[in-house]
Amino acid sequence: MSDIKFFDKVVIVTGAGGGLGRAYALEFAKRGARVVVNDLGGSGAGEGASSSAADQVVAEIKAFGGDAVANYDSVEFGEKIVQTAIDNFGRVDILVNNAGILRDSSFTKMSDTDWELIYKVHVDGAYKLTKAAWPYMVNQGFGRVIFTTSAAGIYGNFGQANYSSAKSALLGLGKTLAIEGARKNVHVNVIAPIAGSRLTETIWGEEILKATSPDYVVPLVVKLCAEENKDTGGVYEVGASWFAKVRVERSEGYAFGVDKDVSAEDVASKWDDICDFSNAAPAESIVSTFNAVGKMVGIDLLAAKK
Repeated sequence: MSDIKFFDKVVIVTGAGGGLGRAYALEFAKRGARVVVNDLGGSGAGEGASSSAADQVVAEIKAFGGDAVANYDSVEFGEKIVQTAIDNFGRVDILVNNAGILRDSSFTKMSDTDWELIYKVHVDGAYKLTKAAWPYMVNQGFGRVIFTTSAAGIYGNFGQANYSSAKSALLGLGKTLAIEGARKNVHVNVIAPIAGSRLTETIWGEEILKATSPDYVVPLVVKLCAEENKDTGGVYEVGASWFAKVRVERSEGYAFGVDKDVSAEDVASKWDDICDFSNAAPAESIVSTFNAVGKMVGIDLLAAKK
């Protein structure tokens, strides 16, 4: 396989002042991309601001002959970050939505602020950036977008109702934009990284932090953003040199027939059949849902017209 290069591409990486974002920015620059290094420079809880983190990464890139500019805006002002790319490089080709914060708390103790700040960064920030970059990608017939979910977003996790629900929202956004962008060669994928960062260094020991280095996540993002990449709409778990694709499955289920009423007691009587995954199939799209219903009930929802 030929080397993956980005010589004519402009990449925006959010939260690029450290951890995963820094690793992405450095690797894209080493492969020839011009990079917008975005970082607000706040704390892991979303407080404060500083330009030093982004500036340091830009300096690293320029030290090995790469091309990069810093941006210090919060991702909630995504249009400003995209404008930085346009003003400095004239285009935007790749967007890596990486910025994130944590404000963990049990649901009982969670404040409205804890909820709202997580959504402002993870959901609103990713929306604003992608919304601003999208027209450029569609018009030029090329774009690659990465959204960052997490295991908490896929499976849920105690003490992270705000974070897990926000990360779940990015799954839906990513899958929908993959459908909308496909015909314009704008590919959108979602990753769930397991990586050591300032958000995990307080809970993981040195050995685990080394094994979960961001360097083990970067190769997947580079592959998914390559011009040659044709995969879109995927969800991937990645970390500690392990790469895996995640999919949803549905049971075959049980259909009572639409020619009679169905009670809660009927459902309870067939509960084991409803939840039996022995004949499970991938649940890949709304179309696959309609097909599954049609198979079991004998009606074609896709062909239905008023």
